[in-house]
Amino acid sequence: MTTFDLTRSPRWLAPLNTRHHRAALNVFMVVVIAHWAEHIAQAVQIYVLGWKVPDARGLLGLPFPWLIKSEWLHYGYALIMLVVLWALRYGFAGRSRQWWNLALGIQFWHHIEHFLLLIQAQSGWRLTGGGAPSSIIQLFVPRVELHLFYNTIVTIPMIVAMVLHRRASAVEQALTDCSCGVKPTPVTV
Repeated sequence: MTTFDLTRSPRWLAPLNTRHHRAALNVFMVVVIAHWAEHIAQAVQIYVLGWKVPDARGLLGLPFPWLIKSEWLHYGYALIMLVVLWALRYGFAGRSRQWWNLALGIQFWHHIEHFLLLIQAQSGWRLTGGGAPSSIIQLFVPRVELHLFYNTIVTIPMIVAMVLHRRASAVEQALTDCSCGVKPTPVTV
């Protein structure tokens, strides 16, 4: 089992990973699911409604078209995701920590891909020599599908981690001192 030592985390993260862990996870998941929903909306616009890719901008991209075109915004979101996944990992132990670390690892790669896109957007250099910035995996998978896939494969292990975390054994709950676990209800006779 993965051990947990709150003293190894930065001191300022202790409240976030103990008494405020449940609230932090809930807020984070609302943001993650809203972002994921944007990618789903974009895929629906393309594959169900038949829109052209440049016109399919999700829900927020329709009134704010610059959102879909801003590599700074996409990179910033990928970086914030990475930081929050790292910061909240100290509240996990055991199998839930392993699943959370999987999401963190996948997000690290996703962040690298967005960093590569940002460098190309800012410098004018292109990975492929073409007209638009491209990530490494985007050489094989179109951008819309790739980012929907990335967000899905980061979100799934996060959800598995949270379910395992909420149903953690007494030992794992003791290791984290977290507010998330299901507390056993006393039996009255």
